[in-house]
Amino acid sequence: MRCCKNLPKQVKGNRVSIETQKNIAGEIRNCVHPNCVVCSSTNSKGLHLEFITSNDGGITATFQCDKAFEGYPGVLHGGVISLILDGAMGHCMFARGQAAVTAEMTIRFRHPVLINQEATVSARIARSSHPLYQLEAEILQTGQVKATAKSKYFDQPQLIDIPEKI
Repeated sequence: MRCCKNLPKQVKGNRVSIETQKNIAGEIRNCVHPNCVVCSSTNSKGLHLEFITSNDGGITATFQCDKAFEGYPGVLHGGVISLILDGAMGHCMFARGQAAVTAEMTIRFRHPVLINQEATVSARIARSSHPLYQLEAEILQTGQVKATAKSKYFDQPQLIDIPEKI
């Protein structure tokens, strides 16, 4: 039994509408990890990021850098920055109709991400060679690139096909 009942069997990259990509991403997110600390609206301690699919197949989300996630005074914790970048890249795979896991991730912290200010994360698939995908992501704040990430994701189609009850 397919966990993601309404999901088409294949999504051909950017050849589907943005609305379809958004629906697919939401369906996979709700199926594969419904309590995600990055994007679940039901996780009371989560970040609640809402990802938007762009025309080029990438995704973006705007978020508030809450003091609860502070590392050094006035600065968002590096682990939280990593979490946001990883979540964005994973959601980019969801928008493509695929569930994938992070195989490798490299992060470059360019400037501190300041708390109590809005920031935007974006991600895109840079290269694909099934079952491995290379993704890139960045966090912008006040027009400045604060952190970047490059990662490799490994396709895991069985995550979508898991039974609804585990």
